[in-house]
Amino acid sequence: MSDEFKENSQAVQIHLSIIQSIIQRMALNSSSCKTWCITIVSAVLVVVADKGKPNYTFIALIPILLFFALDAYYLALEKLFRNSYNDFVEKLHRSTLSICDFFVVNPMGNFARTMFASLLSFATWPFYFVLLLMVLVARCLLT
Repeated sequence: MSDEFKENSQAVQIHLSIIQSIIQRMALNSSSCKTWCITIVSAVLVVVADKGKPNYTFIALIPILLFFALDAYYLALEKLFRNSYNDFVEKLHRSTLSICDFFVVNPMGNFARTMFASLLSFATWPFYFVLLLMVLVARCLLT
């Protein structure tokens, strides 16, 4: 391996920085999903309570399900990009990096399997399950 592919080379540092920023964005998007979901569900429940229409409480299930799926999607992408980061670092330490590794920034792994694992992750389902329970409690309190 040439000297240009060492840990302290600018190309290696920039490539790792790019992947780290992608991972950070996916984590921020996941967090934003939770924030927006709470905001929209709260707004729906306030309108439903104000209008006195408890049957419309179930409209709040739509954003819960949509944001749950979107949150799991971002969590899965974050995991796959962490795999890509780890693979790059492993190649760096084994001295098997090629010039092609610097021009590819793709998530690594099985997306379907990772997405399913993200749906069952402790980072997603407890939050949305509790929000779902809160909507059901609100429905009971409004009747």
